[in-house]
Amino acid sequence: MVLAELGGSISRALQQMSNATIIDEKVLNDCLNDITRALLQSDVQFKLVREMQTNIKSIVNLEDLAAGHNKRRIIQQAVFNELCKILDPGKPSFTPKKAKPSVVMFVGLQGSGKTTTCTKYAYYHQKKGWKPALVCADTFRAGAFDQLKQNATKAKIPFYGSYMESDPVKIAVEGVERFKKENCDLIIVDTSGRHKQEAALFEEMRQVSEATKPDLVIFVMDSSIGQAAFDQAQAFKQSVAVGAVIVTKMDGHAKGGGALSAVAATKSPVIFIGTGEHMDEFEVFDVKPFVSRLLGMGDWSGFMDKIHEVVPMDQQPELLQKLSEGNFTLRIMYEQFQNILKMGPIGQVFSMLPGFSAELMPKGREKESQAKIKRYMTMMDSMTNEELDSTNPKLMNESRVMRIARGSGRPVREVMEMLEEYKRLAKIWSKMKGLKIPKKGEMSALSRNMNAQHMSKVLPPQMLKQIGGMGGLQSLMKQMGSSKDMMGMFGGGDK
Repeated sequence: MVLAELGGSISRALQQMSNATIIDEKVLNDCLNDITRALLQSDVQFKLVREMQTNIKSIVNLEDLAAGHNKRRIIQQAVFNELCKILDPGKPSFTPKKAKPSVVMFVGLQGSGKTTTCTKYAYYHQKKGWKPALVCADTFRAGAFDQLKQNATKAKIPFYGSYMESDPVKIAVEGVERFKKENCDLIIVDTSGRHKQEAALFEEMRQVSEATKPDLVIFVMDSSIGQAAFDQAQAFKQSVAVGAVIVTKMDGHAKGGGALSAVAATKSPVIFIGTGEHMDEFEVFDVKPFVSRLLGMGDWSGFMDKIHEVVPMDQQPELLQKLSEGNFTLRIMYEQFQNILKMGPIGQVFSMLPGFSAELMPKGREKESQAKIKRYMTMMDSMTNEELDSTNPKLMNESRVMRIARGSGRPVREVMEMLEEYKRLAKIWSKMKGLKIPKKGEMSALSRNMNAQHMSKVLPPQMLKQIGGMGGLQSLMKQMGSSKDMMGMFGGGDK
C-alpha cells in the first residue's frame, strides 16, 4: 500500500531523530525536512505542510524546554497531533442505526469505484449485524446493473434494478419502497457517474436525492487525483448535501495522502478508505488510529475489535489461560491461523500492532503469506490428535513427517518448514508465560481503575520491555485514550 511508504518515511525520520545523541535545532530541522518531503511527495498541499512545520517548531521550542523533559516524546507527540489536524475535518458524519431504515445515496464520477464501494459498504455493515440492500439507479453506464448484481450475489446481499427502465428516479423510488417493506435497515442507492463534473450529472443526482430523501449522501472519490480532490469534493458538496466521503484506490497511488488532506479541508468527513478490490479491503477511517498506524505506533482498539470479531467471547478466557501457561501446541497454532484468516488482510491486521509498519507486509507478500498459512493448515489436517496436542517437538520423527507430507500432498521440505514456524511461534508464546489473568469478578473493577502501574503488573516482563518499559506503556495507554481497550487484550472490559 502506497500510504505505507509515506508512513515508513515519516517513521524513519522520527527514528533517526530518536537515535541522535543530543536533540538540537539541527536534528529537529532535519527530522521536519524529511517529514515535509514525504508529505509533499504524497501530494499534500504545500500550504498545509508549511503550517504544520511552523506549528511543530512553535510547540517544540528547544531553548524553552526545561532539562529533564523528554524532547523525543514531545516532538513525536507534536508530529502526531499536527498530522491528525491535517486529516481531521472537525465534524462527524451520520451513523445509521440498526432496525431503523436508513437510505444512503452514493455519488461520484465514473471510474472512481462507486459500484464496488456500494457493495463493500453493504458487506461491512452486514458483518456488523445490519440488514443491507442495494438499489442500482445507474442507467447511464452499460453493465452497471450487471456489475452490482454480481457483487451483491457474491456477498449475499439483496439487490434491485432494471434492464428496461431508463428513468433512474423511478428505479430508486421503487427499490427504496420495496426494501423498506422487507424491513431492510440500510438501503444503499448507487447513482450514475459521468466522465467529468457535468450539469446533467448534478441535475440527476438532485432529482434522485429529492425523490428518495436519503439520510446520508456519500461521495466516492478516486485517491489518484491527489490535491484536486479539494475542488471535486467542493463541487459535489454544493450540488447535493454530501455528508461523508469514501476515498478509493488507496493501495495503488502515491497521492493518497494529498487526497485525504484535501477532502478534510472541505470539512467533509472521510468515513472509509478502499485499499484493494476485494470485499474485505475496506477500512474504517478514524483519524487518530489511522495516523497512529501510519507512524508504526499501532492501533490497539482496532486490533481488539478484530479479535472480538473472530474469537467468540466464550473462547477468550480459554485462550488466555493457555497463554498464561505458556504451552503452545500445533492445535493452538491451527486455531490461531483460522482466526488470522477470519480477520481479513494480514497487512491490515499487522499494521495495528505497535512497532509493525504496513511496509513490512507489501501487497504481493500479503497474498503469499495467506496462501502459506492455508498450506500449513492442510498439512496439520493430516496429523493425528496426539501430534496436534503434543508440546514435545521431538515427537515429530522422520516417518511421521513423511506420512504428513504424503497425506497432505506437499513436499517433505514444506512440512519441515511448517514445523520450524511452529518452533518459532512456540518460543514467542513461551514469553507470555506468567501472564496474570484477573478472576472473573475482578475484571470489570480492574478495567475501571486501570493505570500504567496496574498494567505493568499484568504484563509479562519481556512484553513490557518490548513496549519500551513504563514510559512506552504510559504513552501507549494515552494514545488509546481508554484503558477499556487495553483490558480487551485480556478478555476484560465491558462488551
